[in-house]
Amino acid sequence: MKLVPKRLGDILIDAKLLTPAQLESALEVKKASGSRLGEVLVGLGLVADIDIAQALARQLNVPYVSPEQINIDPEVAKIISEQSARRYWAVPVAKDGNAITVAMSDPLNVFALDDISLLTGAEVRPVVTTDRGIEKAIQIGYQQDLIPPPEAGAPINPGDEMETFRLREMVEEAPIVRLVNQIIDRAMDERASDIHIEALEESVRVRYRVDGMLREVMTIPKANQAATVSRIKIMASLDISERRVPQDGRIRIKDQGRDADLRVSTLPTIHGEKVVIRILDKSHTVNSLDEIGLLPDTLERFRPMIRRPHGMVLITGPTGSGKTTTLTAILRELNAETHNIITVEDPVEYEVPGVNQVSVNERAGLTFASGLRSILRQDPNIIMVGEVRDAETADIAIRSALTGHLVLSTLHTNDASGTITRLIDMGVEPFLLSSSIIGIVAQRLTRLLCPRCKEAYELAPDDPYRGLVKFPEGPVKLFRAKGCPECNRTGYKGRIALHELLPVTAPIRELITKRAPATVLNEQAVREGMRPLLQDGVEKAMKGLTSLQEVFRVAYTEDK
Repeated sequence: MKLVPKRLGDILIDAKLLTPAQLESALEVKKASGSRLGEVLVGLGLVADIDIAQALARQLNVPYVSPEQINIDPEVAKIISEQSARRYWAVPVAKDGNAITVAMSDPLNVFALDDISLLTGAEVRPVVTTDRGIEKAIQIGYQQDLIPPPEAGAPINPGDEMETFRLREMVEEAPIVRLVNQIIDRAMDERASDIHIEALEESVRVRYRVDGMLREVMTIPKANQAATVSRIKIMASLDISERRVPQDGRIRIKDQGRDADLRVSTLPTIHGEKVVIRILDKSHTVNSLDEIGLLPDTLERFRPMIRRPHGMVLITGPTGSGKTTTLTAILRELNAETHNIITVEDPVEYEVPGVNQVSVNERAGLTFASGLRSILRQDPNIIMVGEVRDAETADIAIRSALTGHLVLSTLHTNDASGTITRLIDMGVEPFLLSSSIIGIVAQRLTRLLCPRCKEAYELAPDDPYRGLVKFPEGPVKLFRAKGCPECNRTGYKGRIALHELLPVTAPIRELITKRAPATVLNEQAVREGMRPLLQDGVEKAMKGLTSLQEVFRVAYTEDK
């Protein structure tokens, strides 16, 4: 098929989706970044991806297919691999004799068409869709051969019951075993922190949380729901006959160089059991404070705090903000033959050689408070309490810090100054807090820009962000997400922490004793040099580690 030799920009101008001036600006960005013009136009908000695809289809007389209608043909997928599909950003959707229909977001890429024709030995007929359609098709289509056909007689409705013995037969069959293994293996390959297997009304959705963001990767037929969930339950030593109450279990993986703990949680919903698997990949653990993202001046102020012989250091932030990772890095730094370090955690997430780690077992009566009391009789130098959850634990931890121990712990608060008021609200006396706490670190996790495809730009003088946060005078160079196969077209790969460090100085101690509100504590800390979370994020954005949009997504609050 011979395509009209017309450039994309001209096509969009003809379709009145773009002005010549806008095209000229976009071409300058394209030249500087090396991106495809379509990606630049969408990134600048000038044209929607669907508008580009439909305009291309009209001008080139090529069929347009909406992202929801793209389905990979399993037979053709055997010829065009997932790797090739990602390289050419094209997916096979049908085969008719010696002709293959391929969905593309850029049908003007004649090199990709020629390569696919050479690879398959067939005539290639392109159809147009969006980048989003290609991405979803690759994620879902190349997994379908792993999904076993629906089991005859398997329950379709969540209220239906299946005999336990039949379930056991199904979960030991090869197709279900392969499916569950592939879900877990692929999640680890993509550095996912969590796997969500969700029972919907007519299907089962599988999503991965990668770098803090959930995305769908697979859909499983409803008829395979019971067998899939039961297979995971058996691996986690859970009761497959019990589907009415939540259950928690653990899977240990140590194979082919991988060492990981999988924490499994099941929850009964109206459409069946939902399973969430938390992945603790020990091959990706942080080994030192230098790796957690503290800026050099912050690290220089923090290190002396954790080397104090007694007192309390708190790491704060919401669930999933990397507090345990920071505590583990501190333990690794302090771990020495001369120190007796004991922890009490729920559960022990990362094992640190040479450290005595205790896991909470509330059924057996081992709580944070009771474990902490026992630890104090073990002659410790350093104590790590996984989390201060209640007044009793807080009181024991504070008093331990006052009696010659270095205590490390976490608390769920939004910022460093709010930690003081939270502890006072829990019943801890202000004079005890002012005497025991050395410093507080608040943190959030933000996504790292993909180093391979991030693009630089200059912040405009009238940009609204300038009114929300402090920037240096003059030109400000920042970076933004673009997207490439290396980062799964997201523009981000990996995460880094944003921090604010509040050292408890003499003025801060005086304010604590007077029960000063969090806003007053925060203002004093900033006067003394504390860099707030948002400002820490801006510093990292200017270093090219993350984007300004990502910093504001995780750290901006209107009351600051």
